[in-house]
Amino acid sequence: MSLPSHVRLVEVGPRDGLQNEKQPIGVADKVRLVDDLSAAGLAYIEVGSFVSPKWVPQMAGSAEVFAGIDRRSGVTYAALTPNLQGLEAALAAGVREVAVFAAASEAFSQRNINCSIAESLKRFEPVMDAAQRHGVRVRGYVSCVLGCPYDGAVSARQVAVVCRELQAMGCHEVSLGDTIGVGTAGAVRHLFEVVGREVPRERLAGHFHDTYGQALANIYASLLEGIAVFDASVAGLGGCPYARGATGNVASEDVVYLLQGLGIETGVNLAGLIEAGQRISRVLGRESASRVARARSARE
Repeated sequence: MSLPSHVRLVEVGPRDGLQNEKQPIGVADKVRLVDDLSAAGLAYIEVGSFVSPKWVPQMAGSAEVFAGIDRRSGVTYAALTPNLQGLEAALAAGVREVAVFAAASEAFSQRNINCSIAESLKRFEPVMDAAQRHGVRVRGYVSCVLGCPYDGAVSARQVAVVCRELQAMGCHEVSLGDTIGVGTAGAVRHLFEVVGREVPRERLAGHFHDTYGQALANIYASLLEGIAVFDASVAGLGGCPYARGATGNVASEDVVYLLQGLGIETGVNLAGLIEAGQRISRVLGRESASRVARARSARE
């Protein structure tokens, strides 16, 4: 299969990246990050999530962030909404695309959202119904698609079943997440081969964590399978509070550099993206986890 000519990047840094930070981050800094990312050409940005602040304290100010950002034409500003209450809050904040999340592992589902996979999907039904009534698109996430911190190996067939259910419920796209970053290129190709029998590949996305240093190789393997949408996080921000040892998402800067080298269009200005990552890294008081950003910085 030939490589796609264009890849759409889903920037998850402001939500999936920052949600795991222990230090408080002000609304103004979050707004600046989102505005920096849209100025760099990112056309899809996950801005925040409408969840209980008891569970994810860092996301408590998501409504204020949505109120403060400079909404550019053609950019999707999305939010995670795990339940109907979250969706209603997102609608009040002017959100036009939301995401729901399930797991491919029963143990992870219990640890993460305190219910079985089947129960989690059932909980999404009122969210999907309300989103449809309001003309809001819904994206689905499936976590632990290549391994679980509690169950170990996860079968590609199980992932395919969950993806099929999310699509049947109305998700326009399903993102497959290697939450603990254990996947390798061969496993990734097998995964998309199996899942692709249930869900068209143009409706699938890849979401890779770089715990074992395999994220870019896994993205390339996904490209070979016809996948053309990838989640990434500026400066490699992120982790997972329910998967000890899982490092950040693959850095958006590194993904753009890879894709540029392959002649694949993203619409993203790499220099602007690097600056966005450097700025939020300074706010966090540490160096960017992007290798491309660090290499460019050392050269300058």
